[in-house]
Amino acid sequence: MEFLPEAIDKYVAEHTAEENQLLKEINRETHAKVMMPRMLSGHVQGRVLSTFAHMIKPKTVLEIGTYTGYSAICMAEGLAEDGKLYTLDINEELEDMVRAYIEKAGFKEKIDYRIGNALDLIPDLKESFDLVFIDADKINYSNYYDLVIDKVNKGGFIIADNVLWSGKVVGDKIDKDTQALLDFNAKVHNDDRVENVLFPVRDGLMVLRKL
Repeated sequence: MEFLPEAIDKYVAEHTAEENQLLKEINRETHAKVMMPRMLSGHVQGRVLSTFAHMIKPKTVLEIGTYTGYSAICMAEGLAEDGKLYTLDINEELEDMVRAYIEKAGFKEKIDYRIGNALDLIPDLKESFDLVFIDADKINYSNYYDLVIDKVNKGGFIIADNVLWSGKVVGDKIDKDTQALLDFNAKVHNDDRVENVLFPVRDGLMVLRKL
């Protein structure tokens, strides 16, 4: 994920608004206790997600892939006053930790956290969404996209994380996850229902606006 020179990366972090204390706590506990802490959005990307949410002021957000709750809390910061964020994750082992942080953040009534396979949960959601954040298993990115695109309001946004996959999308060795992301990136880039831009933020954010 380290695409920028270390000095530039440090300068970016130093000139980005700080995480609040709760987010710092989630960051520390995730790195200390949870497997694959690199899955955490972290400081700069978290502020990017929060900024997007503040700009969009969504009434409804769907997150696919909660992990330890960091990104959900970041996006919830920008919800409309009567807004709701739905976040889905398959890992029930993190449930107590995530629920505790959601409550500590003051978002217990704003964040609807559901455990299960997103491929099964998404079709049952009756809501339409102003913002969708995809950050789960890469193999199913295209499937998640197909399930949510008709649930996104006109002018709404989809953000997909890890679309550069540590640079592997331009590498010589193509494993199944890399191929899935190559297919996803091509799929959305050629979909005339959306307008897209790929931001080289951290591990790559594909940002799509539904036309």
